[in-house]
Amino acid sequence: MSPELIRPVILRSPRRRELRQEFNERPLVVIWEMTQACDLKCAHCRANAQPNRAALELSVAEGYHLIDQVAEMGVPIFVLTGGDPLKRPDLFAQIKYAVSKGLKPCLTPSATPLLTREAVRKLKEAGLARLALSLDGSTPQLHDGTRGVAGSWAKTIETAKWASEVHLPLQINTTISRRNAHDLEAMAQLLAEQKVVQWSLFFLVPVGRGQAADLLTPEEHEEVFARMWELSQRMPFRIKTTEAPHYRRFVLQKKAEAAGPGTLPEMLASAQSGFGDGKGFMFVSHVGQVFPSGFLPLPAGNVLWEGLAAIYRKSSLFMALRDPDQLKGKCGVCEFREICGGSRARAYAFNGDPLSSDPCCSYNPPGTVN
Repeated sequence: MSPELIRPVILRSPRRRELRQEFNERPLVVIWEMTQACDLKCAHCRANAQPNRAALELSVAEGYHLIDQVAEMGVPIFVLTGGDPLKRPDLFAQIKYAVSKGLKPCLTPSATPLLTREAVRKLKEAGLARLALSLDGSTPQLHDGTRGVAGSWAKTIETAKWASEVHLPLQINTTISRRNAHDLEAMAQLLAEQKVVQWSLFFLVPVGRGQAADLLTPEEHEEVFARMWELSQRMPFRIKTTEAPHYRRFVLQKKAEAAGPGTLPEMLASAQSGFGDGKGFMFVSHVGQVFPSGFLPLPAGNVLWEGLAAIYRKSSLFMALRDPDQLKGKCGVCEFREICGGSRARAYAFNGDPLSSDPCCSYNPPGTVN
């Protein structure tokens, strides 16, 4: 029987239904790409960042208006990213404005000479809730080789100390690829010394400068998940993934394995709805275009002439991505599709269809084959 004809019945907990409804109304995360200007030359850069700012970036006033809309939607997590946000002279003013509107802004700056001890102090004073730094290896050779600029690793470690000095919560973002998948244990030990609150692992999507040759195989994803799971049991910080929602499936399987035979269906039935590209997540580009994520280059509108809430709630793209029954292939028939759903960005990068199966998942639902 064709996998498309097999539709498992998935019991939904009240909390899952509640989250699905909440995700239909507002995202959990909004990311604003303030600029694409950056002085690094990262091998995997989603934005193909260049040193100079674009003439059509959202203006100061347009940035304030975007923040107004994010606040009106009641979005819990608001991230300022780039490029390098420190390239914008109004960065501190935008942070202060976001705080005045009740938001708790987070920032992902680049480790360049613009990121100074004074800048970190000013970020804290402006009300920044969390600083997120990128670190792609436990050694300068690994990290600087990926980032394309010598000294980036040392600057990142130095900035982590500055953040600690002013009691600014620190998150570390790591792009996982063939370049550094072997380095997880050493990375975790290094981060434990830096007193980070969260380690966010971004699994490579071949967009921008990202290369498919650097992508892990489905089986290698599972191996990384196993190491992440083991590290999560003993490290003093939270570990999460971006563009690897199948880690939620892996974790649920591990918990069921520990609980004993026959417990997985009950755990699955009560598990919360997962979020991902377009489902609890949206990305606003430096020129105001709205995407399901920074890794899924399908625009759903522009905040310069449409309301942010209307784009999120009513665009056909976002609505389709929030509906697990529209998923295709083995993702569409998978019993984990409510809590996982696969990477929609990676599906699009490989298949040209954001609703197709995630090519980096090795799991085969019952009744399907490779």
